[in-house]
Amino acid sequence: MGTEPLRAGGELEDVIHRYQNSVYGLALAKTGSPADADDVFQEVFLAYCQSGKQFRDEEHRRAWLLRTTLNLSRRVTASTWRKKTVPLEEQTETAVPFREPEEHRVWQALSELDEAYRLPLYLFYFQELSTGEIAKALSLRPGTVRMRLSRGRDMLRETLKGDYFDE
Repeated sequence: MGTEPLRAGGELEDVIHRYQNSVYGLALAKTGSPADADDVFQEVFLAYCQSGKQFRDEEHRRAWLLRTTLNLSRRVTASTWRKKTVPLEEQTETAVPFREPEEHRVWQALSELDEAYRLPLYLFYFQELSTGEIAKALSLRPGTVRMRLSRGRDMLRETLKGDYFDE
């Protein structure tokens, strides 16, 4: 590991505890695979531990973790190995625990959306980021984010018609 600084055990545990759902959920939304999300999760916190980066505040730390999660998730989804292999049939069950069965159905519908709509919806509703924060995280204009949120909601409404919406 060389001379990279390691975070104190208590601080690292606190950060992992505070952001584990955010990092794992975003990695799962981006990669679509619980196994890949697990790998990204570990890499994000390893990078955090090795970075020695000083953060202005918790918002800065959160933004760094989400940006790092997106970057590492992109690396996984763009890998040559992934493109040249045929994945084994994965279970349709997700590793994300839900309080209600309906939440699982909404997650499934969200997972079926194209990434361009899935990520902004995930960041807006699950991570409660503003459209400006989403735009910065995804390197998009705020207007583009608002348009994708609107279209993504329409797609979800259509997919969930009959389950949650009147036909």
